[in-house]
Amino acid sequence: MLATASDLKNNFGKYLRHVIDENGEIIVTKNNTRVARLVPYVSDIERYFTVRENAADYDYNKKTVSYEEFMEIYKKTSTRMEFINGEIIIMESPLFSHQRILGDLYIIFRQYFNSKKCSPFLAPFDVIFRKKDIKDPDVTQPDLIVICDADNLNERGRYMGTPSLTLEIMSRSTRSRDMVYKLNTYMMSGVSEYWIVDPYNAVVVVYAFKDLEIDKIDTYRKGETARSVFYEGLAVEVDSIMPDPVP
Repeated sequence: MLATASDLKNNFGKYLRHVIDENGEIIVTKNNTRVARLVPYVSDIERYFTVRENAADYDYNKKTVSYEEFMEIYKKTSTRMEFINGEIIIMESPLFSHQRILGDLYIIFRQYFNSKKCSPFLAPFDVIFRKKDIKDPDVTQPDLIVICDADNLNERGRYMGTPSLTLEIMSRSTRSRDMVYKLNTYMMSGVSEYWIVDPYNAVVVVYAFKDLEIDKIDTYRKGETARSVFYEGLAVEVDSIMPDPVP
């Protein structure tokens, strides 16, 4: 929409509503020459990425960024996000069923690791994963992790080690990322064990890694008990954590 400078000055509220409500733009003219443009505000974050957790929002023309660029963006926002393979991913708020499963799992893990050297931690908890032979690390917020080197902190109190176990609760929009990209991230970073909890198929998959490769895969369904490979006695009855139905 075109508007003269004087008209814009006298009717600024009207044109501002057009920009905000209709996501439009105003081309400002002076003496029949285009001199300025009024457009919707784009934040620093939006300027760098358009990747979302929901597949429908995925932009295949996305721009990858460096780890340093990601950290600059991350410092300026309270938005939950992850950084995988050079892409920034906005994290949606978890569903009720997700949080219920996570709470049940944390109680089981907490009871098991009580009075042991290692401890479980819940998301949101940033972890920097440095993959072998890859310059830029990935930064993710696993739903649950087990840490055996809790003293490995930087001067800001952020954890800088590698969890021995990571766990992700799958959602409809994160399936591919959890099963492909995060699996590769955790495997190539020296994690020993990775659990994927799939509430939609009532399945728990436990991956064991050795020498940065998959060493073992165990799949557990309803009526069965998922068991850790590296922590003897750590077990979860699949029936006890699966919601029915899943929203």
